[in-house]
Amino acid sequence: MITKIVEVKGLYKSYLQAGHGRLDVIQNVNFEIGKSQTVAITGQSGSGKTTLMALLAGLDTPDAGEILIDGQNLNFMNEDALAKFRAKNIGIIFQQFHLMPHLVAEENVSLPLEILKAKDIKDRTDLALKEVGLESRKSHLPSQLSGGECQRVAIARAIVVKPAILLADEPTGNLDTKTGEQVANLLFDLVANSAMTLIVVTHNMELANRCDRAFKLDAGQLVEL
Repeated sequence: MITKIVEVKGLYKSYLQAGHGRLDVIQNVNFEIGKSQTVAITGQSGSGKTTLMALLAGLDTPDAGEILIDGQNLNFMNEDALAKFRAKNIGIIFQQFHLMPHLVAEENVSLPLEILKAKDIKDRTDLALKEVGLESRKSHLPSQLSGGECQRVAIARAIVVKPAILLADEPTGNLDTKTGEQVANLLFDLVANSAMTLIVVTHNMELANRCDRAFKLDAGQLVEL
C-alpha cells in the first residue's frame, strides 16, 4: 500500500489582471501523490504549472482548498513555521538556478543547512556536491560554472537536507539537449537512491514519460494522463 505524502483538495488560485478581471489559473484541483513516486506536471506555457508548483512549495497561498504535505496542512502554518517546514521537508530546483552570485558552490549548497542550524554542515555539503559530481568545483562562483554545473549545484542545494519532496520547475529548460539529458539522469538517479518524492514541472514529454505518473494542466484543470 502506497503511503500518501501529498494531498491536494479543492485547490483554487486566481490573479487579478489589469483591465481583464480575474484569471482563474487553478480550478478545483484534487490529487494525491505517494511517497517515493515520481510525478510530472505538463501543460502549455501559461497554463499555471509554475503557480501550482509555488502552491505546493508554500511559496504562494491558494484562494481556496488545502495542501497537506506528509499530513501537515500548509494552511495552518504562519510564515515562520512555513519557512522552517519548507527548509526541512521540501527541496526546490528552479529553471533559472537561483544561485547566490556572490557565493561559491559549497556556500550555495550549505544555505539550507545554515537556515536549519544543522550539525555537520561541511560534511553534509561535501557529500551533496559529491553526489552531483562537483566536489572539484566547490570553490567556484556561479559565473565560473557552466549552465549544467550551475544546475547541479542547485540540485545539490535542494537535496542537501534530504527532503521528503523534491520540486523541480523545468529543471532542464535552460540547458542544451545533451546537458539537459545528463541533468535529468542525475536527478532520477538521486531520487531512485533515496526515499524522496519527485514532482517535476515540464513541457518536455520525454522527461515526463520517465516519471511514474504524469498530469496535464489545462484551463485550470488537472487531468492524469
